[in-house]
Amino acid sequence: MARSSKTRHSREKGGELLKLREAALELRISFPTIKQWIYKRKIRSVKTAGGHHRIPQSEVDRLLFRTTGKTGPERTLVMRRVSGRNQLVGRIDGVRISGLMAEVKISIGDQQITSIITASSARDMNLKPGQTAAALIKATEVMILRV
Repeated sequence: MARSSKTRHSREKGGELLKLREAALELRISFPTIKQWIYKRKIRSVKTAGGHHRIPQSEVDRLLFRTTGKTGPERTLVMRRVSGRNQLVGRIDGVRISGLMAEVKISIGDQQITSIITASSARDMNLKPGQTAAALIKATEVMILRV
């Protein structure tokens, strides 16, 4: 019987546990680098019963922006390289690809943004639920609703 591969693993205090390759991909670092970070205690890991390291999602979240900038202004500069002022960082809730289009839902705080992009763009970016992403809002007009 074939075993289905799961990308997310059991929960613990810091949230879901990621395989090292998944955490490295999210942090945009190499597999050997994440191993060195574990040995040097730069990143916290949890050992499974089989002796394998797993990285809590909370650790990835903690380090996420340190891979692109150490200070707030540096992170802002990295994010502002694209032309657009309204960038909202959140976590991908779902990706639904159908034909030429893909629906991507991102949670930002207690709000959710849905974006329709091309299926090839979603595949190129390898978008998956649980990953961190930024919604870039680029519009010539903004509508206001009274709530």
